[in-house]
Amino acid sequence: MSRPPLPPFDDVTAAQKVRLAEDAWNSRDPARVALGYTPDSQWRNRAEFINGRQAIEAFLMRKWTRELDYRLIKEVWTHADNRIAVRFAYEYHDDSGQWFRAYGNENWQFAADGLMERRIASINEHPIANADRRFHWDLGRRPDDHPGLSELGF
Repeated sequence: MSRPPLPPFDDVTAAQKVRLAEDAWNSRDPARVALGYTPDSQWRNRAEFINGRQAIEAFLMRKWTRELDYRLIKEVWTHADNRIAVRFAYEYHDDSGQWFRAYGNENWQFAADGLMERRIASINEHPIANADRRFHWDLGRRPDDHPGLSELGF
């Protein structure tokens, strides 16, 4: 299975790859997201180490059970060859209704077939008031006309 765009990445294909990943994550479908990774993909997500698609899918199921109404924006920071560095922000609320915004950076490494073989994520989050939310589109894919991170001042 191939997952275009394929490395090596240029400015256009890196941006396409990041938007496709954002779209998948905004689907909140763990099985769909996991298909973007090699079967033996290695992750570090905060302090958790995750190996393989099955573990990725289980992690995402847990994540989106706790992080409700999740909306994410990703943006290319830089890229070279088969690697892309990404910055992101997402908003969600917990089951008590408290909203949070998380900010972070990811380092991605891709196999020749375009599947991600390594993901290293550093994430910080803080509670926000409902009035401070900035991501207001309907659940699912971020509309093309919705501002990105830079336009929002993040």
